Amino acid sequence: MHDDKPSKTQRKKAVHELQRLGEELVELSEERFAAVELPERLRDAIVEARRITAREARRRQLQYIGKLMRGVDPGPIRAALDGWRAQSLGPTLAHKRAEAWRERLLDDPDAIAELLAEHPAADVPRLHALVRAALRERETGQPPRAYRQLYQALHALLEGRDS
Repeated sequence: MHDDKPSKTQRKKAVHELQRLGEELVELSEERFAAVELPERLRDAIVEARRITAREARRRQLQYIGKLMRGVDPGPIRAALDGWRAQSLGPTLAHKRAEAWRERLLDDPDAIAELLAEHPAADVPRLHALVRAALRERETGQPPRAYRQLYQALHALLEGRDS
């Protein structure tokens, strides 16, 4: 038996992964695409795929790109793509965390203790005042000024900045 050789299924999976990586390269912005180092033939094939609009022709071109990708080390390409993904997700995740904390603080009076356990440098009196004001705004139907200020204070705290 040849235990050291990958199975046909494993080889096909690897080929499909390389083709998906090639598809991601086709979808990159011009600026990011220019930043990735690629062999000339692969770069030309990707540029060609960007111009093709016919569905079947594009599919064949993407398969060709997958074939060319087999001769390239995918590590640096994956690293660049992962880095760009992380950059674009960072602000979104920070926004969602701040929103989630704001809702927890407004719904659960004991949540501030949890927040302080994670972030002992928090300005407790200011957070208490903003929570009270935001709850008052909610009850009276006033514009959400303190609600927004609470978000801004939490966002700054979670990002490690002084609020």
